[in-house]
Amino acid sequence: MKGTGSSKMMNSREGQAAEATERRPGERSEPGRSGVASAHRLAVPGPQGPPLLVPNPEVLEKPQRRRFTAEYKLRILQEVDDLTDTGQIGALLRREGLYSSHLTTWRRQRDTGALAALSPKKRGRKASRENPLAKEVDRLRREKERLCRSLKQAQAIIEFQKKISEILGIPLSQPEIEGNDS
Repeated sequence: MKGTGSSKMMNSREGQAAEATERRPGERSEPGRSGVASAHRLAVPGPQGPPLLVPNPEVLEKPQRRRFTAEYKLRILQEVDDLTDTGQIGALLRREGLYSSHLTTWRRQRDTGALAALSPKKRGRKASRENPLAKEVDRLRREKERLCRSLKQAQAIIEFQKKISEILGIPLSQPEIEGNDS
């Protein structure tokens, strides 16, 4: 009896250790790939026997978004197309850390025939297309500003001439206005 009791106790301790290393809800199956704190665990003494493994509570920087090259996508799609047995696609996805939605999206992109579409796209607001007339508008705006400065300078000179002629008493000739025959 004593021997069976101790073996039960050893089996329960092994079971607790196995439970501690199993994946918990919200953890990735391969924590080494994710680069998050779940890969680093702290050993905390348990109430009975071996220490329990507790996730590290440290919050790391925001992880980098994964980007896949067109060559990688095509290689994975080729591997998936070559698989014949059931369960092989799931094993490939687990090995590579991919989702089935990746395959769906990549197949759709491949079927449209756009290898460039398989390349990662730049995220964020799209750059606005330049208006073809924008250069002409800018040129005309600069020319108008230049002409306005010239006009102001010419008006200042004319005003100065009028004042000088008044001071010196020299009458200025009035320009004849065309189209006024009366």
